[in-house]
Amino acid sequence: MRIACSNRLYRHVLPALMAWPVWKLPRRVAIFVVAVIGADLAAIGLAASFFSVRSHEVVLFGLLLACNAATVELTRRVGEPAGVIKDVYAVWELPVAILLPPLYAFVAPVIRMALVQWRIRRAPLYRRVFSSAALGLAFGAASLAFHALSRVAIGPAPTPGLRASLWIVSVAVCGTLQWAVNATLVLTAVKGTDPAARVRDMAFSREPLFNDITELCVAVLVAFGAAISSLVVLFAFPFVILLQRSLRHSQLVNDSRIDSKTGLLNAGTWEREAAAEVARASRTRNPVAVALIDIDKCEAVNDTYGHLVGDQVLREISRSFQDYLREYDLAGRFGGEEFVLLLPHTAEHDAYRIAERMRAHIAGLPIGIGTAARAE
Repeated sequence: MRIACSNRLYRHVLPALMAWPVWKLPRRVAIFVVAVIGADLAAIGLAASFFSVRSHEVVLFGLLLACNAATVELTRRVGEPAGVIKDVYAVWELPVAILLPPLYAFVAPVIRMALVQWRIRRAPLYRRVFSSAALGLAFGAASLAFHALSRVAIGPAPTPGLRASLWIVSVAVCGTLQWAVNATLVLTAVKGTDPAARVRDMAFSREPLFNDITELCVAVLVAFGAAISSLVVLFAFPFVILLQRSLRHSQLVNDSRIDSKTGLLNAGTWEREAAAEVARASRTRNPVAVALIDIDKCEAVNDTYGHLVGDQVLREISRSFQDYLREYDLAGRFGGEEFVLLLPHTAEHDAYRIAERMRAHIAGLPIGIGTAARAE
């Protein structure tokens, strides 16, 4: 019997695992992804060994899980965007980590990711598994930290008011810990897959940070209310949906301004913002310069290596603009391999100098095409 099971393992299970696209990632990234998944599975097993079922905890977990599932279902109407996604699921999952034993914190992201995969968009399975593992470790860390803090700092508080204040601060600290652990794990994988990715823009720019802080504040309030009465969760649900809609609205507005292939302003947005900047320069009598950039031999790259490589070339060139442009300069893509820059407060001789530096930099820009060429 054991021999038959072993043969089946080698013939079916192992080949299926080795066929996962994760092994096509750079070796360090693949090892990191597998290590995170393994650590999460080990943490679930360890938490399960100390777990005991309590009816009131199961009821609260079911209520928070139902709100999480309803949020997933409402997300289905607008779809899930690509890239690093800002959502409101932590509003329900942080209270799970705070109010319930750690096993619930490890399991909740797994259930949510399975629903997202089933109901919203089918992504590569290893990405879903890695995301749920990263979230599980993050919420598990928050759960363990809070239970430790509650024994050390909250319990000895002399008055109920001070105890409540310490409780809220502890939840906020643990929520921040959850965000930091998850961001570290996810952005490490993103950076390993794409060394040119700008981590600061994805997680630490003003808009993403504002969204994360808002989500954390709402999660703390839901956790505090749910600690008093489970009914608070039901009354919080409409407000969370409003928050979700506001986040998605800002994301849709931003996506409508950006060229999807390069991350620069699209032609319509650049024209509108450039017209406003030129009018401002005319009123204040400040110099303004416009530079047109037309990349040579892009058609030859597409014909030789394929359009995926051509798109990668455009992305690398677009990223190089950020090394030379100031925060208030406007860079846009007009179509094909044509780009346009607006440089406020820039005299003619300075514009020539900037344009020549950019031309020389782009001409010597090394672009690796192996991965994209194989994909094509």
